[in-house]
Amino acid sequence: MGVRTAWAAASGLVLVLFLIVHLGGVALAPLDPAAFETYAAALHGAAWLPVAELGLLAVALSHAGLSLAKAIANRRAGNGAALVSRRADALGALAARSQAMGGVTLLAFLVVHLLQLRWSRPAAGEELAALHSVLAQPASLLLYLAAATAVALHLFHGSEAAHRSLGLLDPANGSRIRAAGRALALLVGGGFAAVAVLVALP
Repeated sequence: MGVRTAWAAASGLVLVLFLIVHLGGVALAPLDPAAFETYAAALHGAAWLPVAELGLLAVALSHAGLSLAKAIANRRAGNGAALVSRRADALGALAARSQAMGGVTLLAFLVVHLLQLRWSRPAAGEELAALHSVLAQPASLLLYLAAATAVALHLFHGSEAAHRSLGLLDPANGSRIRAAGRALALLVGGGFAAVAVLVALP
């Protein structure tokens, strides 16, 4: 196993863990607004947050760069044929084909999201109102839902691909790994989509 493969898998795992933790935090917005405001104020007031954000950005950029390098290498090696699922799995094939477009969607979402809620951060106690104001705009809600879908498809494909790249996928555990990865994709992608819709409601 090469260093690049190991780092791509490790960086992907870090990003998945971040998404799960982040979902747990933002899920408070529609479920317990007061707890969400307390959580957001404590988080944004933490001295370690800027360092953590820079570290997370570095991990995300390196993961994206390694994924792009791998895709370019595959094309140069002649792997330009249309993807066909070996298991007649239409959704799996769609998830594999959508990785590049999903990456672009997530990059656009990240820039917009930071502009809306990070680089013009709301005052303590006004986080939920600011989030609702953003998601009440149809264009913003559509982008957030597109990003949630892109995350789900990326996890749908990436969980199996990472295990395969690391040599951990075999006929004995393949079905369990696929099921766990797809359940995670549904939980995370569906969770972010549900939060966006619920917060957007009047």
